[in-house]
Amino acid sequence: MATAVPKRQRGTIRQRGSSYQVVVYAGQDPVTGKRLYLTDSAPDAREAERIRRRFVGQVDEQRNVRTRVTLGKALESWLRTHEAEESTLDGYRGYIRRTIEPALGDVPIGKVTAQVLEEFYAELRRCRHRCRDGEPAVDHRTAVAHECREIRHKRKPGRPGKTPHDCAAAGCVVVECPPHTCTPMAASSIRQVHWILSAAFAAAVRWEWIRSNPAEVARKPKQRAPQPTPPTAAEAARIIEAAWAQDDEWGTLVWLVMVTGMRRAEVLALRWSDVDLQGGKLTISRSYVRTSRRALEKDTKTHQMRRISLDTATVEVLDEHRRRVEEQVRRIGQEPTPAAFLFSHKPLHDGPVDPSGVTHRYGRMCAELGIDSHLHALRHYSATELLTAGVDLRTVAGRLGHGGGGATTLRVYAAWVAEADQQAAEVLGSRMKRR
Repeated sequence: MATAVPKRQRGTIRQRGSSYQVVVYAGQDPVTGKRLYLTDSAPDAREAERIRRRFVGQVDEQRNVRTRVTLGKALESWLRTHEAEESTLDGYRGYIRRTIEPALGDVPIGKVTAQVLEEFYAELRRCRHRCRDGEPAVDHRTAVAHECREIRHKRKPGRPGKTPHDCAAAGCVVVECPPHTCTPMAASSIRQVHWILSAAFAAAVRWEWIRSNPAEVARKPKQRAPQPTPPTAAEAARIIEAAWAQDDEWGTLVWLVMVTGMRRAEVLALRWSDVDLQGGKLTISRSYVRTSRRALEKDTKTHQMRRISLDTATVEVLDEHRRRVEEQVRRIGQEPTPAAFLFSHKPLHDGPVDPSGVTHRYGRMCAELGIDSHLHALRHYSATELLTAGVDLRTVAGRLGHGGGGATTLRVYAAWVAEADQQAAEVLGSRMKRR
Protein backbone atom coordinates (compact mmCIF):
# COMPACT_ATOMS: atom_id res chain seq x y z
CA MET A 1 0.00 0.00 0.00
CA ALA A 2 1.44 3.35 -1.03
CA THR A 3 2.27 5.81 1.71
CA ALA A 4 0.63 9.27 1.40
CA VAL A 5 3.15 12.04 0.91
CA PRO A 6 2.49 14.88 3.35
CA LYS A 7 1.49 18.15 1.66
CA ARG A 8 4.20 20.77 1.73
CA GLN A 9 3.38 23.72 3.93
CA ARG A 10 3.08 27.02 2.09
CA GLY A 11 5.06 29.85 3.55
CA THR A 12 7.75 29.83 6.20
CA ILE A 13 7.98 30.79 9.84
CA ARG A 14 11.41 31.67 11.18
CA GLN A 15 12.35 32.60 14.68
CA ARG A 16 14.41 35.78 14.81
CA GLY A 17 15.42 36.61 18.35
CA SER A 18 12.30 36.84 20.52
CA SER A 19 9.85 37.15 17.57
CA TYR A 20 8.70 34.97 14.68
CA GLN A 21 8.84 36.16 11.04
CA VAL A 22 6.18 34.95 8.59
CA VAL A 23 6.85 34.91 4.82
CA VAL A 24 4.36 33.68 2.16
CA TYR A 25 4.99 33.75 -1.61
CA ALA A 26 2.25 35.82 -3.35
CA GLY A 27 3.10 35.52 -7.04
CA GLN A 28 4.87 37.80 -9.51
CA ASP A 29 4.53 41.59 -9.75
CA PRO A 30 2.85 42.26 -13.14
CA VAL A 31 4.60 45.65 -13.40
CA THR A 32 8.18 44.99 -12.27
CA GLY A 33 8.28 41.21 -12.85
CA LYS A 34 9.73 40.65 -9.37
CA ARG A 35 8.52 38.06 -6.89
CA LEU A 36 6.05 39.24 -4.26
CA TYR A 37 6.02 38.08 -0.65
CA LEU A 38 3.62 38.80 2.19
CA THR A 39 5.56 39.33 5.41
CA ASP A 40 4.73 40.00 9.05
CA SER A 41 6.03 39.21 12.54
CA ALA A 42 4.46 37.74 15.69
CA PRO A 43 5.51 37.44 19.34
CA ASP A 44 4.88 33.66 19.53
CA ALA A 45 4.63 30.60 17.28
CA ARG A 46 0.83 30.24 17.61
CA GLU A 47 0.19 33.81 16.42
CA ALA A 48 2.71 33.32 13.61
CA GLU A 49 0.80 30.29 12.37
CA ARG A 50 -2.46 32.23 12.36
CA ILE A 51 -0.79 34.97 10.26
CA ARG A 52 0.59 32.36 7.84
CA ARG A 53 -2.88 30.86 7.31
CA ARG A 54 -4.39 34.32 6.79
CA PHE A 55 -1.77 35.14 4.17
CA VAL A 56 -2.34 31.84 2.38
CA GLY A 57 -6.09 32.54 2.32
CA GLN A 58 -5.52 36.00 0.87
CA VAL A 59 -3.34 34.57 -1.90
CA ASP A 60 -5.83 31.79 -2.69
CA GLU A 61 -8.74 34.24 -2.84
CA GLN A 62 -6.62 36.79 -4.74
CA ARG A 63 -7.20 39.47 -2.10
CA ASN A 64 -3.55 40.39 -1.75
CA VAL A 65 -1.88 43.38 -3.41
CA ARG A 66 -0.42 42.25 -6.73
CA THR A 67 2.20 44.97 -7.16
CA ARG A 68 4.46 47.19 -5.08
CA VAL A 69 4.44 49.98 -7.66
CA THR A 70 4.09 53.43 -6.10
CA LEU A 71 1.11 55.73 -6.52
CA GLY A 72 3.33 58.14 -8.45
CA LYS A 73 4.13 55.46 -11.05
CA ALA A 74 0.46 54.51 -11.25
CA LEU A 75 -0.48 58.13 -11.95
CA GLU A 76 2.14 58.28 -14.71
CA SER A 77 0.69 55.15 -16.33
CA TRP A 78 -2.84 56.52 -16.03
CA LEU A 79 -1.91 59.83 -17.67
CA ARG A 80 -0.35 57.99 -20.61
CA THR A 81 -3.58 56.10 -21.29
CA HIS A 82 -6.28 58.59 -20.24
CA GLU A 83 -8.14 60.17 -23.14
CA ALA A 84 -8.79 63.90 -22.68
CA GLU A 85 -8.00 67.30 -24.18
CA GLU A 86 -4.37 68.37 -23.93
CA SER A 87 -5.32 71.37 -21.79
CA THR A 88 -7.27 69.08 -19.45
CA LEU A 89 -4.33 66.69 -19.12
CA ASP A 90 -2.08 69.67 -18.43
CA GLY A 91 -4.33 70.63 -15.54
CA TYR A 92 -4.18 67.07 -14.18
CA ARG A 93 -0.37 67.12 -14.36
CA GLY A 94 -0.36 70.34 -12.36
CA TYR A 95 -2.47 68.85 -9.56
CA ILE A 96 -0.30 65.73 -9.50
CA ARG A 97 2.99 67.63 -9.48
CA ARG A 98 2.01 70.27 -6.89
CA THR A 99 -0.34 68.39 -4.58
CA ILE A 100 -0.48 64.60 -4.93
CA GLU A 101 3.12 63.51 -5.58
CA PRO A 102 4.73 65.44 -2.67
CA ALA A 103 2.35 63.74 -0.26
CA LEU A 104 1.63 60.28 -1.67
CA GLY A 105 3.87 59.79 -4.70
CA ASP A 106 6.29 57.37 -2.99
CA VAL A 107 3.61 55.33 -1.21
CA PRO A 108 2.98 51.83 -2.65
CA ILE A 109 -0.40 51.86 -4.35
CA GLY A 110 -1.60 48.91 -2.29
CA LYS A 111 -1.04 50.82 0.95
CA VAL A 112 -3.19 53.80 0.01
CA THR A 113 -6.44 53.23 1.90
CA ALA A 114 -9.61 55.27 2.31
CA GLN A 115 -8.27 56.47 5.68
CA VAL A 116 -5.03 57.68 4.05
CA LEU A 117 -7.02 59.63 1.46
CA GLU A 118 -9.36 61.21 4.00
CA GLU A 119 -6.43 62.30 6.19
CA PHE A 120 -4.78 63.75 3.07
CA TYR A 121 -7.93 65.73 2.23
CA ALA A 122 -8.12 66.97 5.83
CA GLU A 123 -4.54 68.29 5.57
CA LEU A 124 -5.43 70.15 2.36
CA ARG A 125 -8.48 71.71 4.05
CA ARG A 126 -6.15 73.06 6.76
CA CYS A 127 -3.36 74.25 4.43
CA ARG A 128 -3.02 73.76 0.67
CA HIS A 129 0.79 73.41 1.11
CA ARG A 130 0.40 70.85 3.94
CA CYS A 131 2.80 72.81 6.16
CA ARG A 132 3.75 71.63 9.62
CA ASP A 133 1.32 73.39 11.89
CA GLY A 134 2.99 76.29 13.69
CA GLU A 135 6.41 75.87 12.09
CA PRO A 136 7.88 79.07 10.53
CA ALA A 137 8.08 78.89 6.75
CA VAL A 138 8.30 81.04 3.63
CA ASP A 139 6.04 81.01 0.59
CA HIS A 140 8.66 81.09 -2.17
CA ARG A 141 7.55 82.78 -5.38
CA THR A 142 9.44 80.26 -7.55
CA ALA A 143 10.80 76.73 -7.29
CA VAL A 144 14.21 77.58 -8.81
CA ALA A 145 17.16 78.94 -6.83
CA HIS A 146 16.61 82.63 -6.04
CA GLU A 147 17.12 85.43 -3.55
CA CYS A 148 14.09 85.78 -1.31
CA ARG A 149 14.49 89.57 -1.33
CA GLU A 150 15.66 91.54 -4.33
CA ILE A 151 15.29 95.06 -5.69
CA ARG A 152 14.31 95.51 -9.31
CA HIS A 153 15.87 98.82 -10.19
CA LYS A 154 14.30 101.12 -12.76
CA ARG A 155 16.98 102.91 -14.79
CA LYS A 156 17.00 105.13 -17.82
CA PRO A 157 16.84 103.44 -21.26
CA GLY A 158 20.15 102.27 -22.66
CA ARG A 159 22.92 100.20 -21.20
CA PRO A 160 22.38 99.57 -17.46
CA GLY A 161 24.91 101.24 -15.25
CA LYS A 162 25.86 101.36 -11.59
CA THR A 163 25.19 105.06 -11.12
CA PRO A 164 23.65 105.59 -7.65
CA HIS A 165 20.04 106.71 -7.73
CA ASP A 166 17.09 107.28 -5.43
CA CYS A 167 15.05 104.06 -5.54
CA ALA A 168 11.98 105.78 -4.10
CA ALA A 169 12.06 108.52 -6.73
CA ALA A 170 12.83 106.10 -9.56
CA GLY A 171 10.03 103.74 -8.52
CA CYS A 172 12.24 100.68 -7.98
CA VAL A 173 10.26 97.63 -6.92
CA VAL A 174 11.17 95.40 -3.96
CA VAL A 175 10.25 91.76 -4.60
CA GLU A 176 10.24 89.59 -1.49
CA CYS A 177 9.05 86.10 -0.64
CA PRO A 178 6.45 86.55 2.10
CA PRO A 179 6.25 84.49 5.30
CA HIS A 180 3.99 81.47 4.99
CA THR A 181 0.31 81.88 5.74
CA CYS A 182 -1.85 78.78 5.85
CA THR A 183 -4.47 78.96 3.11
CA PRO A 184 -7.03 76.13 2.84
CA MET A 185 -7.43 74.50 -0.53
CA ALA A 186 -10.83 75.15 -2.04
CA ALA A 187 -13.32 72.31 -1.78
CA SER A 188 -13.68 72.26 -5.58
CA SER A 189 -9.90 71.75 -5.94
CA ILE A 190 -9.89 68.91 -3.40
CA ARG A 191 -12.75 67.30 -5.32
CA GLN A 192 -10.62 67.58 -8.47
CA VAL A 193 -7.71 65.89 -6.66
CA HIS A 194 -10.12 63.17 -5.50
CA TRP A 195 -11.37 62.63 -9.06
CA ILE A 196 -7.81 62.24 -10.38
CA LEU A 197 -6.96 59.70 -7.67
CA SER A 198 -10.22 57.82 -8.20
CA ALA A 199 -9.61 57.57 -11.95
CA ALA A 200 -6.03 56.35 -11.43
CA PHE A 201 -7.14 53.73 -8.89
CA ALA A 202 -9.95 52.60 -11.21
CA ALA A 203 -7.36 52.05 -13.96
CA ALA A 204 -5.18 50.08 -11.53
CA VAL A 205 -8.17 47.85 -10.73
CA ARG A 206 -8.79 47.24 -14.45
CA TRP A 207 -5.13 46.36 -14.89
CA GLU A 208 -5.38 43.96 -11.91
CA TRP A 209 -2.73 45.81 -9.92
CA ILE A 210 -5.07 46.20 -6.92
CA ARG A 211 -8.32 44.54 -5.94
CA SER A 212 -10.44 47.55 -5.00
CA ASN A 213 -10.58 51.32 -5.44
CA PRO A 214 -10.10 53.07 -2.07
CA ALA A 215 -11.33 56.39 -3.50
CA GLU A 216 -14.80 54.89 -4.02
CA VAL A 217 -15.38 54.67 -0.26
CA ALA A 218 -13.30 57.67 0.84
CA ARG A 219 -15.40 60.69 1.78
CA LYS A 220 -14.78 63.62 -0.54
CA PRO A 221 -15.57 67.28 0.25
CA LYS A 222 -19.12 68.37 -0.37
CA GLN A 223 -19.76 70.39 -3.49
CA ARG A 224 -20.66 73.88 -2.41
CA ALA A 225 -23.05 76.06 -4.34
CA PRO A 226 -21.25 78.45 -6.70
CA GLN A 227 -20.91 82.02 -5.44
CA PRO A 228 -20.26 84.23 -8.50
CA THR A 229 -19.13 87.77 -7.73
CA PRO A 230 -19.82 89.96 -10.77
CA PRO A 231 -18.87 93.64 -10.69
CA THR A 232 -21.67 96.07 -9.99
CA ALA A 233 -23.06 98.25 -12.78
CA ALA A 234 -21.05 101.21 -11.47
CA GLU A 235 -17.86 99.12 -11.31
CA ALA A 236 -18.48 97.75 -14.81
CA ALA A 237 -18.78 101.31 -16.14
CA ARG A 238 -15.45 102.26 -14.53
CA ILE A 239 -13.78 99.11 -15.89
CA ILE A 240 -14.86 99.70 -19.48
CA GLU A 241 -13.91 103.39 -19.26
CA ALA A 242 -10.42 102.48 -18.02
CA ALA A 243 -10.05 99.85 -20.79
CA TRP A 244 -10.89 102.39 -23.52
CA ALA A 245 -8.42 104.83 -21.95
CA GLN A 246 -5.56 102.33 -22.34
CA ASP A 247 -6.04 101.62 -26.06
CA ASP A 248 -8.81 100.90 -28.55
CA GLU A 249 -8.07 97.20 -29.06
CA TRP A 250 -8.02 96.52 -25.32
CA GLY A 251 -11.24 98.47 -24.88
CA THR A 252 -12.87 96.44 -27.66
CA LEU A 253 -11.81 93.14 -26.07
CA VAL A 254 -13.15 94.07 -22.62
CA TRP A 255 -16.37 95.42 -24.16
CA LEU A 256 -16.95 92.22 -26.16
CA VAL A 257 -16.42 89.96 -23.14
CA MET A 258 -18.72 92.13 -21.05
CA VAL A 259 -21.66 92.16 -23.49
CA THR A 260 -21.39 88.56 -24.74
CA GLY A 261 -20.18 86.68 -21.64
CA MET A 262 -17.66 84.74 -23.73
CA ARG A 263 -14.95 82.67 -22.09
CA ARG A 264 -11.39 84.00 -22.35
CA ALA A 265 -10.29 81.14 -24.61
CA GLU A 266 -13.27 81.73 -26.93
CA VAL A 267 -12.76 85.46 -27.43
CA LEU A 268 -9.04 85.00 -28.14
CA ALA A 269 -9.81 82.40 -30.85
CA LEU A 270 -12.16 84.71 -32.77
CA ARG A 271 -11.30 85.42 -36.40
CA TRP A 272 -12.97 87.92 -38.68
CA SER A 273 -14.59 85.03 -40.56
CA ASP A 274 -16.60 84.41 -37.37
CA VAL A 275 -18.08 87.93 -37.37
CA ASP A 276 -21.13 88.86 -39.43
CA LEU A 277 -21.42 92.60 -38.97
CA GLN A 278 -24.21 92.97 -41.52
CA GLY A 279 -26.37 90.34 -39.87
CA GLY A 280 -25.27 91.21 -36.33
CA LYS A 281 -24.17 87.64 -35.53
CA LEU A 282 -21.10 86.12 -33.90
CA THR A 283 -20.09 82.47 -34.37
CA ILE A 284 -18.24 80.84 -31.48
CA SER A 285 -16.74 77.51 -32.47
CA ARG A 286 -13.15 77.42 -31.15
CA SER A 287 -11.02 78.08 -28.10
CA TYR A 288 -7.39 79.13 -27.87
CA VAL A 289 -5.44 77.72 -24.91
CA ARG A 290 -1.80 77.53 -23.92
CA THR A 291 -0.55 74.50 -22.03
CA SER A 292 2.86 73.95 -20.47
CA ARG A 293 3.93 72.23 -23.70
CA ARG A 294 2.37 74.23 -26.52
CA ALA A 295 -0.42 76.55 -27.62
CA LEU A 296 -3.37 75.13 -29.54
CA GLU A 297 -6.82 75.82 -30.92
CA LYS A 298 -9.51 73.36 -29.97
CA ASP A 299 -13.26 72.97 -29.58
CA THR A 300 -15.21 75.03 -27.10
CA LYS A 301 -15.57 73.75 -23.54
CA THR A 302 -18.89 72.05 -24.32
CA HIS A 303 -17.71 70.93 -27.81
CA GLN A 304 -20.63 72.80 -29.39
CA MET A 305 -20.68 75.68 -31.83
CA ARG A 306 -23.07 78.53 -31.07
CA ARG A 307 -24.22 81.73 -32.77
CA ILE A 308 -25.20 84.74 -30.70
CA SER A 309 -26.75 88.06 -31.68
CA LEU A 310 -24.92 91.36 -31.33
CA ASP A 311 -26.53 94.64 -30.33
CA THR A 312 -26.19 97.76 -32.46
CA ALA A 313 -23.54 99.37 -30.25
CA THR A 314 -21.37 96.24 -30.31
CA VAL A 315 -21.65 96.01 -34.10
CA GLU A 316 -20.41 99.60 -34.31
CA VAL A 317 -17.53 98.86 -31.92
CA LEU A 318 -16.45 95.83 -33.96
CA ASP A 319 -16.82 97.70 -37.26
CA GLU A 320 -14.50 100.44 -36.01
CA HIS A 321 -12.05 97.83 -34.74
CA ARG A 322 -12.09 96.05 -38.13
CA ARG A 323 -11.27 99.28 -39.92
CA ARG A 324 -8.35 99.93 -37.58
CA VAL A 325 -7.00 96.42 -38.15
CA GLU A 326 -7.35 96.68 -41.95
CA GLU A 327 -5.60 100.05 -41.96
CA GLN A 328 -2.77 98.63 -39.85
CA VAL A 329 -2.30 95.65 -42.20
CA ARG A 330 -2.37 97.80 -45.36
CA ARG A 331 0.16 100.17 -43.83
CA ILE A 332 2.79 97.41 -44.10
CA GLY A 333 1.87 96.57 -47.68
CA GLN A 334 -0.41 93.57 -47.06
CA GLU A 335 -4.09 92.87 -47.59
CA PRO A 336 -6.31 91.87 -44.64
CA THR A 337 -7.78 88.36 -44.69
CA PRO A 338 -10.87 86.84 -43.02
CA ALA A 339 -8.57 84.35 -41.27
CA ALA A 340 -6.96 87.14 -39.22
CA PHE A 341 -7.59 87.16 -35.47
CA LEU A 342 -9.71 89.91 -33.96
CA PHE A 343 -7.15 90.49 -31.20
CA SER A 344 -3.45 90.13 -31.84
CA HIS A 345 -0.12 91.78 -31.10
CA LYS A 346 1.25 90.80 -34.51
CA PRO A 347 1.21 93.31 -37.40
CA LEU A 348 -0.76 90.98 -39.68
CA HIS A 349 -3.02 89.75 -36.86
CA ASP A 350 -2.06 86.21 -37.80
CA GLY A 351 -1.57 85.03 -34.21
CA PRO A 352 -3.75 85.32 -31.08
CA VAL A 353 -2.96 87.17 -27.88
CA ASP A 354 -1.38 85.24 -24.99
CA PRO A 355 -4.17 84.16 -22.57
CA SER A 356 -2.13 84.76 -19.41
CA GLY A 357 -1.17 88.22 -20.62
CA VAL A 358 -4.83 89.17 -21.00
CA THR A 359 -5.68 87.91 -17.52
CA HIS A 360 -2.77 89.72 -15.89
CA ARG A 361 -3.46 92.96 -17.73
CA TYR A 362 -7.09 92.93 -16.67
CA GLY A 363 -6.10 92.16 -13.07
CA ARG A 364 -3.64 95.06 -12.98
CA MET A 365 -6.22 97.43 -14.44
CA CYS A 366 -8.81 96.49 -11.82
CA ALA A 367 -6.23 96.76 -9.02
CA GLU A 368 -5.42 100.32 -10.12
CA LEU A 369 -9.15 101.10 -9.98
CA GLY A 370 -9.45 99.57 -6.51
CA ILE A 371 -11.90 96.94 -7.79
CA ASP A 372 -11.56 93.31 -6.72
CA SER A 373 -12.36 91.50 -9.96
CA HIS A 374 -11.01 89.06 -12.52
CA LEU A 375 -11.68 88.54 -16.22
CA HIS A 376 -14.13 85.65 -15.71
CA ALA A 377 -16.23 87.95 -13.51
CA LEU A 378 -17.27 89.78 -16.69
CA ARG A 379 -18.94 86.55 -17.81
CA HIS A 380 -20.85 86.54 -14.51
CA TYR A 381 -21.75 90.20 -15.07
CA SER A 382 -23.24 89.45 -18.50
CA ALA A 383 -25.28 86.53 -17.17
CA THR A 384 -26.61 88.27 -14.07
CA GLU A 385 -27.56 91.45 -15.96
CA LEU A 386 -29.55 89.42 -18.49
CA LEU A 387 -31.33 87.39 -15.82
CA THR A 388 -32.13 90.47 -13.76
CA ALA A 389 -33.54 92.12 -16.90
CA GLY A 390 -35.98 89.20 -17.24
CA VAL A 391 -34.34 87.29 -20.12
CA ASP A 392 -35.40 83.65 -19.94
CA LEU A 393 -33.01 81.06 -18.57
CA ARG A 394 -32.65 79.03 -21.78
CA THR A 395 -31.65 82.09 -23.81
CA VAL A 396 -29.03 83.09 -21.24
CA ALA A 397 -27.67 79.53 -21.17
CA GLY A 398 -27.43 79.52 -24.96
CA ARG A 399 -25.48 82.79 -25.05
CA LEU A 400 -23.07 81.55 -22.39
CA GLY A 401 -22.57 78.17 -24.05
CA HIS A 402 -23.81 76.19 -21.06
CA GLY A 403 -24.87 72.60 -21.68
CA GLY A 404 -27.76 70.76 -20.06
CA GLY A 405 -30.55 73.02 -21.28
CA GLY A 406 -29.97 75.64 -18.58
CA ALA A 407 -29.26 73.35 -15.60
CA THR A 408 -25.72 74.73 -15.21
CA THR A 409 -26.95 78.31 -15.54
CA LEU A 410 -29.63 77.71 -12.90
CA ARG A 411 -27.11 76.13 -10.50
CA VAL A 412 -24.59 78.95 -10.83
CA TYR A 413 -26.96 81.92 -10.95
CA ALA A 414 -29.82 80.67 -8.76
CA ALA A 415 -29.91 83.87 -6.69
CA TRP A 416 -30.40 86.05 -9.78
CA VAL A 417 -33.04 83.72 -11.20
CA ALA A 418 -34.98 84.16 -7.95
CA GLU A 419 -34.66 87.96 -8.29
CA ALA A 420 -35.98 87.83 -11.85
CA ASP A 421 -38.85 85.63 -10.65
CA GLN A 422 -39.75 88.26 -8.04
CA GLN A 423 -39.81 90.91 -10.76
CA ALA A 424 -42.10 88.69 -12.84
CA ALA A 425 -44.43 88.35 -9.86
CA GLU A 426 -44.53 92.13 -9.42
CA VAL A 427 -45.36 92.61 -13.11
CA LEU A 428 -48.28 90.22 -12.90
CA GLY A 429 -49.51 91.67 -9.60
CA SER A 430 -49.44 95.22 -10.97
CA ARG A 431 -51.93 94.25 -13.67
CA MET A 432 -54.50 92.91 -11.26
CA LYS A 433 -57.11 95.04 -9.51
CA ARG A 434 -57.95 94.59 -5.86
CA ARG A 435 -61.57 94.61 -4.73
